[in-house]
Amino acid sequence: MSPETTAAQAAHRPPKGPACRSLSDLDPGVRARLCHHSEHPVPTRLRDLGFVPDTTLMVLRQAPLGDPLEVEIRGYRVCLRRADIAALCVVPVAQ
Repeated sequence: MSPETTAAQAAHRPPKGPACRSLSDLDPGVRARLCHHSEHPVPTRLRDLGFVPDTTLMVLRQAPLGDPLEVEIRGYRVCLRRADIAALCVVPVAQ
C-alpha cells in the first residue's frame, strides 16, 4: 500500500470515539453495528445496498492482499474495497 493511499484513507476515516471504529479496520469474523454521524454521511451507493445506521453487519473475510473485504449485511454478501468503506463508523457488538 502506498503512502498516498494510506493518507487518503486516513483523511476519510470517522473520528474515533471510545467504541467507534472504521469498518475497514475490523477483522474477519467480527460483528458490528453501523453508527450515525452527521459529519460523515453514508455514501448513496452504500445506503442503497443497505448500509444505514443501526444495521448489524459482519466482516466475513478479506482477499489475500487485504483488499477487498467480504461483508454480510441484511442477509446477503457484498465485496467492497477498503477505501469505499473507510468512512463508515461501526461499533463492535457481542456475537
